[in-house]
Parts: sequence; structure tokens; C-alpha cells
Amino acid sequence: MTDVAWKELVGAAEAAVLSSGIDPGHALASAREVLAAAERMEAVEPAVIALRAMALASRELGDLQNAECHLRRAIATTGAPAERLAQARLSLVTVRTERGHPLQALRVAALAWSYLSPLDRAKLDTQRAVALAHLGRHQEAIACCDRALAVLADAPGTVDDLRFLAGGLLNRGLVHAYRGRWDAATRDIGGCLDVAQRAGLAHLARLAAANLPFLAVRQGDIPRAFAHYRASEDTLFGFPERLATMRADFAGALLAAHLPGEARALLRLAIPDLEASGARVALAEARLKLAQVELLAGDARQAVSVAEQAKAELASQDRASWVPLAAEVVLRARLVLEPARAELLAEFLACVRELEDHGHHAGSAALRLAAAEVALTLGDEDAALAELDRINANEPAEPGPGAAPAPEPEPAPDSGEGVSGRHLAFAYGAGGGSLVLTRLASRQQAAYLQPGARDDGVPAVVSRHAAALQAALRGDTAAAYRAVLDGLANVGARAGTLEDPSHKAHAVRAGERLADLGLDLAVKGGEPEEVFAWAERWRAVAATGAPAAPSLDAVRTALAGTVLIEFIRHGDDLLAVLISRDRVLLRRLCAATTAAEAVMMLRYGLRRAILGDCATLSRPHEPTPVTAEGAQLEELLLGPFKAELAGHPLVVVPTGALHTLPWSALPSLHARPVSVAPSTAAWLAAQSPEPAVQAVAGSRGGPLVVAAAGPGLEYAEAEVERVLRCHGRAERVAARTGEVLDALDRADVLHLATHGVFHSRSPLLSAITLDDGPLMAYDLLTLRRPPRLVVLSACDSGMAHVPAEGAPLGLAGTFLARGVACVVAGLVPVDDEEAVKVMTLFHELLAGGASPAAALATATARTGTLGFACFGAGNQPLARPATGQPVSPWRPGGSGR
Repeated sequence: MTDVAWKELVGAAEAAVLSSGIDPGHALASAREVLAAAERMEAVEPAVIALRAMALASRELGDLQNAECHLRRAIATTGAPAERLAQARLSLVTVRTERGHPLQALRVAALAWSYLSPLDRAKLDTQRAVALAHLGRHQEAIACCDRALAVLADAPGTVDDLRFLAGGLLNRGLVHAYRGRWDAATRDIGGCLDVAQRAGLAHLARLAAANLPFLAVRQGDIPRAFAHYRASEDTLFGFPERLATMRADFAGALLAAHLPGEARALLRLAIPDLEASGARVALAEARLKLAQVELLAGDARQAVSVAEQAKAELASQDRASWVPLAAEVVLRARLVLEPARAELLAEFLACVRELEDHGHHAGSAALRLAAAEVALTLGDEDAALAELDRINANEPAEPGPGAAPAPEPEPAPDSGEGVSGRHLAFAYGAGGGSLVLTRLASRQQAAYLQPGARDDGVPAVVSRHAAALQAALRGDTAAAYRAVLDGLANVGARAGTLEDPSHKAHAVRAGERLADLGLDLAVKGGEPEEVFAWAERWRAVAATGAPAAPSLDAVRTALAGTVLIEFIRHGDDLLAVLISRDRVLLRRLCAATTAAEAVMMLRYGLRRAILGDCATLSRPHEPTPVTAEGAQLEELLLGPFKAELAGHPLVVVPTGALHTLPWSALPSLHARPVSVAPSTAAWLAAQSPEPAVQAVAGSRGGPLVVAAAGPGLEYAEAEVERVLRCHGRAERVAARTGEVLDALDRADVLHLATHGVFHSRSPLLSAITLDDGPLMAYDLLTLRRPPRLVVLSACDSGMAHVPAEGAPLGLAGTFLARGVACVVAGLVPVDDEEAVKVMTLFHELLAGGASPAAALATATARTGTLGFACFGAGNQPLARPATGQPVSPWRPGGSGR
């Protein structure tokens, strides 16, 4: 073989290595050709380089098994130069790590080190960092990257040098993200993206961009996260292992953001592809996340099954620091499935020690809190107090037998303090001092979970919860109250930095158990004023970030002749506080599940009636199945307050399933003004003795009413025409996103006759249909000057998902959160013909000086259309009577919306 031919083969093989990160498919084909030629000519060195190129390309295409086979074949080649064999081992480090053997990967790296040039050693360090990170040795991983990047920054700048420079930045950024250092992570991953794009490394740029979704979630920007995710899905199509890894990482961020439904969907897509590709490290982590999701979603049996599998896989990979995280999920799930026993408490405390031994101090503190609660269920107050003392003193327990030395502490990750549901409620006996705890089988056991994170601090929410529980056990109610308030303030301060309302609402759930404890203390006291105050404090955390309750005197003054009922869930019980001008009453109504089932049955009956499957609703006083269900629900919710209600207008603050209840379907409320508010404080804030619109009415001839008719509705045009003819200052706009958003910033009243869609899992994706596409709740977040009244004559446009009380998410909730005083919207399907009737009459009454709630109540009673509700401050009239043209008689016909 001539030197020229040999050099050409070596050059072609090295070119394939370089192109493996740019066009792995082309690199794989080229390397195969070089290998075949080298074997024919018995050229050892080109063959080794070609095998390495084939391995790198296979790895990029997600074929980890073949990647390892190619590298092992290269390493086993007899007579190859030592440096070329060391380079093959360099590439094997990452593949071996991803296949589930990070400790072996470090041994491979040690074998390569002596035979590599200083530049190649820097490249090896970027690969060693991956193995170290998966073993939980984060500081060593950062040091490897720092050392490597210092060398690579001064390298000649070949494509390969730039690939490793970008890869080192990416790896360091991921370790920073894992430690909760989001600014540093964003800088490094952004730097990787910049280097890759400038060097033409399109594939590496795609991999860097695939990390943007989870970074956006952790920085509180959910819409941007999903936009990045959709872009990454497109660019990673054809790379199933890379796409699956991106999905699993994104799912972990969504889990930390308290979005378990979305996380579960992504993990169920990712896990089969990770299994198929042999990416065992990523697979074990994905299983751990899925186990945590199943626990938070309420499927404890599935959580145990998946967590046990993850635990076994992590142990087989020598990832001792991860194993206790899986064990924690198993224990928390068992506490849901089994009665508390002394043996289970011992297992909890053993897991606490393991978490501490491996640096998971936030997780160990949260699990210690759960252990204290288990001790209380067993009646062992001394053991519970001992564990609570350790949390408050931030003292780790004594190491268990054979425990490894605790690693060097690392900075605490950002937030991640999650909570789902509750499993304990507090009820004080007549003696006043002792605390009796009972399991609530209907609620999921709480879990403070942070997938894989390590830190050295006790989360404030856990510390305050422990302090409050400790004080309550010792009979110091005032100290318990202070600790709960401190904890809620901390949660609110964190959530207050978030712009996205759905992320904020989910983030405040970290304080849910604290709020439960404050409510328990208030219920124990038996004073309705205090129960009301604690319910409002919790709602305020979700709305404003500050746990503050409104003044009862201010509420009573604003109510005048109206009565307010705030519904509160306490454990499995539904409570209600009634406030009027002269009294405050507290009543225990029924089981919360009973009320939720009754709401579901009523909604089902209404849907059937509206869609024509059962008796008509045109005469609601007749004894149809719907009115019977309404009467039953009314007895549950309002029965204890019959005398106090006595025909008064009503303000309702719902909880849970009551957010989906069309209140006018309750017989006594058919013709009664009802305003539905997210909280008493929100309703009070929307009041004004003389609305701004009234001042406008006096000088310009009434409020400006703008309306639009959406596509696909037979009678939307007629409805808009009739609505506008009711008002002195009226304007029609095209049903296009830009025109409607513009109208929202200048109208006093906006009326939209459209189709509506509610997304229960992603409520800010709920939308009304316009000519140029959907107008989503997310689009409303930019409103500058919101109208006083918005009318959504559309199906389900008033529906809401409520991850935390005080923050209903959906179209109506978003309008209220952006400053709209009142929203009239549908809670069930709306028949097109019936919508025209009720909306025409509603606007006639509104123009005549009636308040929105009164106008809707009268229109509901006269037409029998029960599916609309008035949200917010519906008790304030918009203007004095305005002169409009007469409305022509209505002729029936119709479809649905």
C-alpha cells in the first residue's frame, strides 16, 4: 500500500469523524466505505479511525448498542497506534455512560488518559463530566468541564475542536441546571448553541436547542417552553433516542412545575424509545420521574411498580445517590396503600438517612416531615416531636450502619418544593392540648418531590410546616399560626416572581399542606370569622402572593343587601361561611365528594337536555330530571342557610367542582342575581361606588359596546345585530384576533358570539373560535385596558381548572385576573337559538340600567336557558338607561355552539 493511498484513507476516515456531528447518516456511509477499503488493503490505522467514525455516527442516530460494538472492535484491533486506541476509548466513555455504566466509563477514561495529547485530554474531560454527573459527583463534573473549556478555548479551532468546545459548554450547562443554577445553565447552553451555529454544527445545535424547553419551564415561561418543545420535536424527528431524552428532560421540568399530567404524557412517549435505543441511564431517570408523576397523579400502585423498576436499574448502574430517591417514592406510595405501622416508620427514617448521606437534604427534610406525620398517626407524639426538632434545627440524623460519608454539600436547587393533596387532618379534642390525627382516604398523600436534585438546605416550606406542626403539638396555637403565615409568605414570594398564571397557580401548591394546617387550626377554634380569614389567605397566595384576608367590615359594607357564601374544603368535608350585613355563619355541609358527584350529575343532565336527549329546559319550574338534580344539590349547598338567604342577591366563592356549577340551575336561584368570584378579596377589589363606565356614560352617551360574530354559527350574526341595537354607543368588529384584541383595549363592554373550547389539562389553551383561528386565554395576558364587562356567548367558556384555590384558570378566570370586573360565560353547551334569546334580553336589561347579575338572572328566568353564569363583580350596573332601537321579534330555528 502506497503512502498516498494510506494518507487518503486516513484523511477520509478523519473526515467521517468530523462529519459525524453534522450529518451522521452521511458520516456512517462514508466510514463504512473507508473501513471496507482499509480492510482490503490491511491498513490498520484508517480502519480504527473509520470504526470510531461509525460509532460516533451510530451514537448520534440513537443506536448505542452498535456504537459500542464499533468502538470495542476498534480497541481490539491489533497493531493500531496507541493514540488511536485511546481516542476510541475517549468516545466509548460517553456511550458506556449512556448504556448504564458510568463507573465503568470512568475506568475506560483512565485507560485512555496517558496516550492522549493535551488537547485530546481536554476532550476526554468533557466526556468524563457526563459520567461524573450521572454518578452524582457534580462538583467534579463542573471541574472537568472548566479544565477542558480553558484548553479548548485556545485550541486551533478545527471543526472537531469546536464540536468539543460546544459539547463541553452543553455538558456544564446541564450540570448547572441539575444543581438549580438556572442563569449559569442558560449562559452555557446559549454559548453551546452559538458555537455550534457558527461552526455549522447543525446537529449539535439541535441538541443544544432541545434543552431550551426545560430551561424555559424552570424560569417560569410555560408558553415559551412549549414553543421550544414543538420546534425541537420537528428538528429531532428521525433521532428517536435524542427526541426521547429531550422529552424526558422536559417532563422532569414540568413535574417540578407541578404539571404532572403533561409530564406523564411526555414520559409515556419517551420511555419506549429509550428502551429501544438502549439508553439505560436516561431510561432509569425517566422511570423515576414517571414513578413520581404516578404518585402525584394518585396512582399509588403504579407508582410502586415503576419506582421499584427504577430503583433496580439505578442500583445496577452503581448510581447509589439516586437509589434513595426511588425508595422514597415507594415509601410514600405504600403510605397511601397501607395502614401506618411501626415497621413502615422505621423504613421512612432509614430512607431519610440515605437521602442525607447522599446530599439530598431538601428531600430528606421533606421525608422526615412525612415520618413525623406517620408517628402521629401511630400516637407517638414524642417520636414526631423528635423528628420535627431535627428539621427545625437542620440537623441530620445519626448515620445508619454502613452508611457512606456524606458528600461535600452543593448549592440548593431552585424551588422544586412540590406538594400534592393531603393525607392528614387535625382535630383537637375538648381537652385542648393533645392533637388527634385521622387519615383521609379520599386524598392523596402529600409528597415534596424534586427529581434527582441535591442540595444542602431545608426548603422553607418544609421548615415552616415542621415548626407549625411542632407548635400545634405543644399547644402553642399562636406560634403555629405564625409559622404557617411565614411559610405561605415564602411560597407566595416565589410564585409572585412568575409571569405565567398557570405556572404561578401550580407553584403555590407547595404551600397547600401549610394552608391545610392553618385551616385545621381555625376550624378547631370554631370561629367562623377565623375560618373565613384562613380560606381567604390561601386564595390570596395564588392571586397576589401575599397571605392576606380582607376586612370583614369592608366586605359587609360592600355587600349592602347581598349575601356572600364562601365554600371551603376541609379534608373530605365541604364547609361554607355565610356573610351578610349582620352576621357571619359557619356550617359543615356534606362530604366534598358528595357535592362533586351531584355537580357532575347536574351538568350531565343539563348537557342532555340542551342537546335534546331528555326533557326540555324551557319551563324550569316543571319537575324534569334536571330540576330534581338541581333541587338535590341546592339542599346540599344552600339548605343550611335558607332563612339567611331569603331571596337576597348572592355572591358565591366556589371550591373544587363547584367552579363548574351553573348556579342558575338551582331552583331558588333561577331568577336571583348570582355573582361567582374566585375569592371574596377579588370580588371586593372589583367594587367601586361609581364605576368608571358610569362616568363615561354621562359624558359620551353610554358605555362603548363592541361585538363580533364568530364562524360556523347560524345565528351569531343575528345575535350581534340585536345586541348592538340595544345600546346607544355600539360598534361591530370583524371576528379576527387583531381586531378583537384591539377592541378589548378600548371597549367598555365586549360581546363575542362564537364557538368555545375548554382544555381542562391546559386551561390557558382554552379558546374562542375566530375567523383567523383561536383566541386563547394566553392571548389575553397582554391586555392593557380591559373592559368592565366581557360576554362570551359560547359553550364551556366559563369553565375553569383550579390547581390552587383563588386562581381559576380558563377564559373567564384569565379575563378577571387581567382586570375585567365581570364576565358572563357559558358553563355547558349552548344552543345557538337559545343563546340569541337570552343574550338579546340580557342586553336589553343591561342597557336599561340593570346590573349584569340581575340582567342575567331575569333573562335566565324568562327564557329557561340555565347554562350561563356571571363571574366577578356582577352586582354593579354599567350605566344609566340608554336609548336603543326596538328589537324585532325572534323567530326560532337553530344549531348549537
